[in-house]
Amino acid sequence: MTTPNHAQLKKGVAPYEKPNTKSSVRQLLNTMPPFFLLWAASYLSLSVSYWLTLMFAALAAGFTIRLFIVFHDCCHQSFFRSRKANEILGTITGILTLFPYHQWKRSHSIHHSTSSNLDKRGIGDMWLYTVDEYIAASKWKRIYYRIYRNPLVMFGIGPIVTFLIQYRFNVKGARREERINTWITNAGIIVLYGLLCWMLGWQNFLLVQAPVFWISGALGIWLFYVQHQFEDSYFENDGEWSYVKAAVDGSSYYKLPKVLQWITGNIGFHHVHHLSPRVPNYNLENAHNAVPPLQHATTITLAASFKALRFRLWDEQNKTFVGFKQVKHLLGKANAATLAEASKKTDTSISGEVA
Repeated sequence: MTTPNHAQLKKGVAPYEKPNTKSSVRQLLNTMPPFFLLWAASYLSLSVSYWLTLMFAALAAGFTIRLFIVFHDCCHQSFFRSRKANEILGTITGILTLFPYHQWKRSHSIHHSTSSNLDKRGIGDMWLYTVDEYIAASKWKRIYYRIYRNPLVMFGIGPIVTFLIQYRFNVKGARREERINTWITNAGIIVLYGLLCWMLGWQNFLLVQAPVFWISGALGIWLFYVQHQFEDSYFENDGEWSYVKAAVDGSSYYKLPKVLQWITGNIGFHHVHHLSPRVPNYNLENAHNAVPPLQHATTITLAASFKALRFRLWDEQNKTFVGFKQVKHLLGKANAATLAEASKKTDTSISGEVA
């Protein structure tokens, strides 16, 4: 899309950037109590049918995502006006969703400031190779990358590795405040899970929490994946990278059915969120409707979004995503060239020895 300048767009969304305490409290009331009730219903239904348990667990997983959106807004200081209130609620919801507030806040801020920048990948985003990088990589690196990008690994093992393990540790060089908050979050998770195991039995706890965790984790990764990796996305090197283009062209409008839109806290309006992270989730749709240029962002429907599962590499030349099969011939040429070069060096070496 033809992108207006940053000042014009910021002026359009500015009225929607202020948190409304009543709206925030209302969202807490329609998110946190239902989550606890559904979790309890999952446990109580264990004596009836595990299929019923899984149904309640799936619903609880949906509200886990909604809880995460509250956490997410707290990290952007967009849920409450008070920084302290955002930090306290962010830490509490972080314990419930397994995310340390300060650690995730830092990495996610980097994601916002570097999204779609090919020269600044690696923090707060998914591993993405360009076609040229993939071809130039070693055989084992390519295998590792293919395993990482496999949907079964990304959405099956990904939640365990990322949310359950990775976020339990502080990164090297983390500030004292961030380190302490990670320890508090870990301690909160241990205490909460320990109490539930003691009260309900560890087997019953796992039978409920495991599907809640996995379903919410897989869906969370999917939302992040599809909102940045779509057919007409935007990626540029640092010299030509634009924050506005990264926001409105590099982030999709994921048009979900109203129920799913509500459960996911309007995060489908991802282009609006990346343009202005200070817009609370309950104002994202209003901002989208109020600023005409934002309505021209790439729209992805639920049905069309599954096409993104085939996207593996970014083709810098054609500015689009491609699959591994589409670069197979290029990889073959590169391997042939490498063999030819190795053969040439061998012949030269042999000739020198003969001489």
